[in-house]
Amino acid sequence: MPVVFAHETWFTDGRFPGDWSFAGETLSLILLTAALSVTLLVRLIATRFPGVDVPFLARLVPWMPFAVRIHLGVSLVGLLSMGVYLSPAMDLEPTLGGIALGVTMGAVALLMITGWHARAAAGLLVAAGPLGMIEFGVGPVAQRADLLGLAAFVLFAGAGRWSADAEAGRAPEASLAELAKAVWALRVGAGVALIVVAFAEKLANPAMALAFLAEHPDFNVAALAGLPMGDLEFVRLAGAIEVLFGLLLISGALPQAIVLIAGIPFNATLWFFGTDELLGHLPVYGAMLVLLVYGSDPALRPAVSALWPYGRPRVRAPEPVSLPG
Repeated sequence: MPVVFAHETWFTDGRFPGDWSFAGETLSLILLTAALSVTLLVRLIATRFPGVDVPFLARLVPWMPFAVRIHLGVSLVGLLSMGVYLSPAMDLEPTLGGIALGVTMGAVALLMITGWHARAAAGLLVAAGPLGMIEFGVGPVAQRADLLGLAAFVLFAGAGRWSADAEAGRAPEASLAELAKAVWALRVGAGVALIVVAFAEKLANPAMALAFLAEHPDFNVAALAGLPMGDLEFVRLAGAIEVLFGLLLISGALPQAIVLIAGIPFNATLWFFGTDELLGHLPVYGAMLVLLVYGSDPALRPAVSALWPYGRPRVRAPEPVSLPG
């Protein structure tokens, strides 16, 4: 069901008025209630079967800050090369505000990729969010909460290995509390982004989703499969599924299964929209990688599913791993 994770605002022209009454219809509320119920069920199942140990993935734990920095930095560089701010839906104009936001993106990308003062770069990206809202409005920037989650991950976990900060002695291994806060912020950011997009592009704006399906009719896979489901009802279902995955990411329960299932539609959209979709989704791919790796480590798995990271830590820090060579 690729349309679930395809961003209509990135590939649909025109202005579409919001319609919250669609989200408030009985069938929409039933589907949203079902999404919440499934999330609660998954958390209940996870209390008995939290996941499986995958040693070769668990060995990647010390390099997750590096992976997050690269996903975030490359995404920002690519988007800036397209002349957009944070997503293909926000064009940077040659104004003082547009230039300032572009320079900020470039600076954050460079600092993230090199790992030089990475925590400061993460703080700069977080601060750039409210500034971007002045230029583009709250909604479009809120849809990139996944970027905020990755920035917060670096704020808590630091630059990690293979960074200028590590070479300068400024990037010690993250503590228990830092790891728990980092992965919590990351998964909440990714989940909130999916939920905001579900409402902004589907449940509270069905006109936009219908316009997208009119241009790309093959994305209504229910109709292609011969199911008696019109475009409007498919939009309703797709929005609810997107909310479901957002809630599951926020929940953190069964991270391995959730990431593997969500990865199918996320990657399917690349076939249709190529580079724009790849650059826009790189932060989410980074978040999913962290959840998969941390969820494969028996010591860190409880931190992935912890509902609140500020209590007493229930995980131990990963053992130091010797760098090759």
